[in-house]
Amino acid sequence: MSARADAAPVPVIEIRGMSKIYHPGSEAEVAALRNVDLAVQAGEFIAIMGPSGSGKSTLMNMIGCLDRPTTGSYLCDGQDVAKLDAEALAQLRLDKIGFVFQGFHLLPRMNALENVAMPLGYARVPPAERLERARQVLAAVGLGERGTHRPNELSGGQQQRVAIARALINNPPILLADEPTGALDSRTGEEILALFKRLRDDGHTVVLITHDADVAAHADRTVVMRDGELHEEAA
Repeated sequence: MSARADAAPVPVIEIRGMSKIYHPGSEAEVAALRNVDLAVQAGEFIAIMGPSGSGKSTLMNMIGCLDRPTTGSYLCDGQDVAKLDAEALAQLRLDKIGFVFQGFHLLPRMNALENVAMPLGYARVPPAERLERARQVLAAVGLGERGTHRPNELSGGQQQRVAIARALINNPPILLADEPTGALDSRTGEEILALFKRLRDDGHTVVLITHDADVAAHADRTVVMRDGELHEEAA
């Protein structure tokens, strides 16, 4: 067997020695991240927990390529983020990362299909193809019959499913979810977490940011941020 066949799989998220210092050298210097190492494999569902001010939001911004570290490295699906300019970073976010937020961020004047299809405009996909792909993804999250409904005609759980479908429209390897159940009742939250598990089973890597241990318990693995440092939780 070749050495390549014997090699361990390359993580879809690989962070080494990452630190983030705000206002370095000043009296207001803040170390938001301290020498963080994190590897996440393709098809893994991981939760990142921590209270406000622990560094989890900063780490989320790094994983989402929304900020750059002070020191350390980040390989996103094998690409060294430090080597990318602003345009290449924007393209990487479009191709590699789907974002899901607590507040849904749907455009009220657009129906569900149009909201889901929106990222395809940035990818210069023809309009007819955008809507067809949006129909397919909406059906995959259980909203095939709701495409013509606007956000105010949908429940909170349905709006979050639309947001998840929008995040999936480019079939990104990474789904980054920031407190995605925070605005939902417990039953609807359980349904959204079950959807994330199905997406993991389909091969997506799901990174869930949460402060709630009950929500984190749905993940395959939990890591905890404390004072800018990352700690692996015992199974």
